[in-house]
Amino acid sequence: MKDYRDVIIRPIITEQSMKLNEEHNKVTFEVAKDTNKIEVRQAVENLFGVKVKKVNIMNTKPKKKRVGRYTGKVGGYKKAVVTLAEGNNIPLFASEEE
Repeated sequence: MKDYRDVIIRPIITEQSMKLNEEHNKVTFEVAKDTNKIEVRQAVENLFGVKVKKVNIMNTKPKKKRVGRYTGKVGGYKKAVVTLAEGNNIPLFASEEE
């Protein structure tokens, strides 16, 4: 079994992810490419001590970048949108009003 810290790479903090967190109690993470929903659920529950209601996973495609005449790709990644149960939140994402 993998270590839980190897499953979750980093939180994704964008305007859209923060809006999801405020309105629907959802948190977004970048996860390892070989991870599945069950491993993400177990990692979030054990690392942050919250109850997970649902996990959605998606692969983001690599994007083409160009510098002068040279072209290349910026690697894609896998992200997970985790829906937390009512009354649970992760302190990292908690709004400052609370």
